Amino acid sequence: MSKIKLSKNFIDDRVKLALAEDLYPDGDVTSDLLHNNKIVTAKITSNQKAIIAGLSFAKQAFAKVDNKVKILIKKKDGSQVSKGAVIAIIKGRASSIFIAERVALNFLSHLSGIATKTNEFVKLAGKKTKICCTRKTIPNLRVIQKYAVKLGGGTNHRFNLSDEFLIKDNHIASSNIRELVSMAIKNKRGKKITVEVDNLNQLKKIMGLKFNTVLFDNMSIKNLRAGVKLAKKHYETEASGNISLKSVKSIAATGVNRISVGSITHSAPAVDLSLEI
Repeated sequence: MSKIKLSKNFIDDRVKLALAEDLYPDGDVTSDLLHNNKIVTAKITSNQKAIIAGLSFAKQAFAKVDNKVKILIKKKDGSQVSKGAVIAIIKGRASSIFIAERVALNFLSHLSGIATKTNEFVKLAGKKTKICCTRKTIPNLRVIQKYAVKLGGGTNHRFNLSDEFLIKDNHIASSNIRELVSMAIKNKRGKKITVEVDNLNQLKKIMGLKFNTVLFDNMSIKNLRAGVKLAKKHYETEASGNISLKSVKSIAATGVNRISVGSITHSAPAVDLSLEI
């Protein structure tokens, strides 16, 4: 999938909702105590090695609270930074900066966490195997999270249920695998068809049918290697199921084309960032 482009309106809508969540119903009652309108300069700093993502959301958070706040971006989205790196410098009224601070840092730390964790998997998998995300995302934040995956060097799986056919274990349990694949082929309308298998017998039942990808789910390394050998001349191959940083290298070594990792979006730890005056 090509680079995700986030429109100004899209970013503005998400930031607006986040600020409303933080300020309802009476605003920032603590920052309202600051009546002197003092102009201060603050720095956003990374307290760890990371890949930065989400700067456009952070910038919009400050601008939405006070359009007189000035933001100097020191590192771009996708930048690799070391511990102590200054990500951005903000200058403006102290109260305005404090009001926007948490929303800005929440976007930055969460998305940077996804980009950073994705990149860890990408490096271990090597150049021949792609790391891709799944639909295991926070509701209404899928596009943003998938954007962060791309910044970390990963690729995007389908965005929603209409993007492609993905015949999974529960579909197969309630029907016949070969019949399901055949029906998908008849109704594909230009859409990609991926079929999940959890054993070699299932793979053998659908070999010869014209679909795109075999998704090997929760297979042992031995069976995965055998499955890739059977399928690779005819289909794209993908592995999934409890993929970890400890296992991804050996899974990639089987020759699989892609590895899908749900944890890079649903469990990536936030990057430790701080804003200090």
